[in-house]
Amino acid sequence: MESHAQSEAQTGQSRRKLIIERPNGLLDIDWSELWEYRELLYTLVEREIKIRYKQTAIGASWVLLQPLIAMLIFTAIFGRMAKMPSDGIWYPAFILTALLPWGYFSQAITRSAASLVGSANLVTKVYFPRILLPLSMIVSPLIDFALSLLLLFGLLLYAGIPLTWKVLTLPLFVLVAMLTAMGVGLILSTANVKYRDVGHAIPFLIQIWMFLSPIVYPVSLVPEQYRLLYGLNPMAGVIEGFRWALLGKAAPDPVVMGASIVVFLGVLIGGLAYFKKMERDFADVI
Repeated sequence: MESHAQSEAQTGQSRRKLIIERPNGLLDIDWSELWEYRELLYTLVEREIKIRYKQTAIGASWVLLQPLIAMLIFTAIFGRMAKMPSDGIWYPAFILTALLPWGYFSQAITRSAASLVGSANLVTKVYFPRILLPLSMIVSPLIDFALSLLLLFGLLLYAGIPLTWKVLTLPLFVLVAMLTAMGVGLILSTANVKYRDVGHAIPFLIQIWMFLSPIVYPVSLVPEQYRLLYGLNPMAGVIEGFRWALLGKAAPDPVVMGASIVVFLGVLIGGLAYFKKMERDFADVI
């Protein structure tokens, strides 16, 4: 009897209770739970990378080919034919420095927006922090971005543009792009669960957003009276920051940078709030 009682006590101690509670606030995020599920995040990121390059003929070489081909096309059209100014900077370097952060941003938004619908079976059958799905799609393109930096640094070396201490600030601008993509991705992925036509609108949104960002033209081309309005685009600040850090360009316009930071914080907080509000209904609606 005594051994039986001891075994029952040990069994009771080894059991863990999982209590799923309804969040009280819009931003009531259980950070300890996210840390506990970090292995799942790693697995989701690894799965996304493997799927992306599965059964490809040239594999990860696409990471370099895509921005390289885009740079050549944009240089031919906007640099040679349209004679677009570049603040005295060699146009291929000017355009590639913007294409890389923009490429990461657009991929992160596109993938995260489809993350919940694309993992519907997982959402409806297993409990885990749902935010890990869009978050994994925000993190995975960073691998491509890091590899594509090799192309950019090689081009700067060829052009004779030296790197300075400013290059150390690049992670800050990457973080802004990442958190902005996270805010937008959370909003779009949540809306896409209920309204599937959001998925059809995303490519159009990305295309419009690209031409509203200083990729093929400098911010100096924007009239002074519209700089504050233009700065409401967070990617304007990110791209200007990249050019300042890598090309020896003058310091970014403070009006553009200030407006970009305010908007990016608003988008991030709004995305988290909207996601947490709708999260409890995902399994029923999806």
